[in-house]
Amino acid sequence: MGRLGRLSARRRARLVSLRTTFAVSFAAVTAAVTVLVGILSYSAAARLVRVDQQSVFDEVVQDLRDEVRQHRMTPDDFSSSAPGHDLVRPARTDVQVLGFDGGVVDPGSPGLPVTAGDRRIAAEASAGRLAEHRDVDVGSDVYRVATVSLGGGRGAVQVAQEFSDTEDLLRALQQRTLVLMIAVVVAAGLVGWWLARRITRRLIVLTSAAEDVARTRRLGIEVPVTGYDEVGRLGRAFDHMLGRLAQSEEDQRRLVQDAGHELRTPLTSLRTNISLLRRIDELPPATREDLVVDLTQEARELTDLVNELVDLAAGQSDTEPPQRVDLADLAEEVAGLARRRTGREIVLSTSGDTTTDGRPGMLTRAVSNLVENAAKFDREGGLPIEIVVTGAAVSGPGAVRVEVLDRGPGIGEADLMRIFDRFYRAADARSLPGSGLGLSIVREVALVHGGAPFAFRREGGGTVIGFTVGGEPEEGARGGGV
Repeated sequence: MGRLGRLSARRRARLVSLRTTFAVSFAAVTAAVTVLVGILSYSAAARLVRVDQQSVFDEVVQDLRDEVRQHRMTPDDFSSSAPGHDLVRPARTDVQVLGFDGGVVDPGSPGLPVTAGDRRIAAEASAGRLAEHRDVDVGSDVYRVATVSLGGGRGAVQVAQEFSDTEDLLRALQQRTLVLMIAVVVAAGLVGWWLARRITRRLIVLTSAAEDVARTRRLGIEVPVTGYDEVGRLGRAFDHMLGRLAQSEEDQRRLVQDAGHELRTPLTSLRTNISLLRRIDELPPATREDLVVDLTQEARELTDLVNELVDLAAGQSDTEPPQRVDLADLAEEVAGLARRRTGREIVLSTSGDTTTDGRPGMLTRAVSNLVENAAKFDREGGLPIEIVVTGAAVSGPGAVRVEVLDRGPGIGEADLMRIFDRFYRAADARSLPGSGLGLSIVREVALVHGGAPFAFRREGGGTVIGFTVGGEPEEGARGGGV
């Protein structure tokens, strides 16, 4: 993709960003609500104003009709020049008096048009007869006009209310409402943009961190985490995930390096012995037999090493589903298998509740490694190997403790701190078969199950090696824990 293509992609990303979407959505919702409220408010206000004006006009007309029906009145009684005239003129109301022939006796201000219907009303014999006219143009204004007869053919009184003035007021109200709605929408857009920026700022930081990880493939990037809301929780989860991935990557790298180092020795020996096979006819029979034995032993050790590497990698994957496990029953199965394999006497003792949640295959492998380790180093086999499984009531809240005791030569204090390291073998054990991975697998299993391995020298000679699962992770006893 060229530079223009990348710029276009960035521009499209900005256009469809969460911040833009949030701001536009916020402004759109606010605009819809504002327009709806503005229209409803204006309609209600206009209706109230029109109804109020109509009510005032109707009351004036009705009062005039009642007055002329109750009293015999003449056009002079309503003259604006006569003191104490009988008609009260409200604001924006015009009054004009007509004579018996429909002519204007006292003009209004401004003067109102007189129609043939108004002249007929002026000549009516009955008082209080009414003729109404709507939307009457008087000059540049619009009026509502009502003509009321005085009775006896004496004339009529015209009352007019200016209608255009009310409409002008409503139009001004409409314009102000529109301006206010526009201002609210603009303000909503600005507030929405600010709020979206504030909300998405930490998401943008997390996105940048994820993009940096994808681009550089470095898992050690620091993720800034702030707040305790959903975004803060997402940041902490992302940071924790990166930490786990970095640790997993480091474990894999170290496993590959250590495995490569350990594989070189048996492979070199195999290559040397294979080169001797080319001259096997020249070798004496005893040397041939030793060569075959060496090849068999090295192939077996190489096979064991590869199997243990596979077991270690499988243990790290945590793919086995957890279930309720009784470690006492599991240890009994391991003890029975070890008796048949080694011919050694193995004693099992249990106490307390030895059930826990765990992965049976991994736990079986860990206990089996401990028993095999004890049988390998306790070569004389004069005393039985002991397996002790202690339940939660004894070993601690929610914890189960498994330990294997032997009467071998024991482990030096300096080696106790390192026996659970991968491929580590004490100086006096390097001549024995094994890869140095057995106890590291025990450590991995214990950590996966929320516990820890431990090792210490046994009183009277020998070693105690074991692990805990569940409860609080246990530190190694007497300085021997790892």
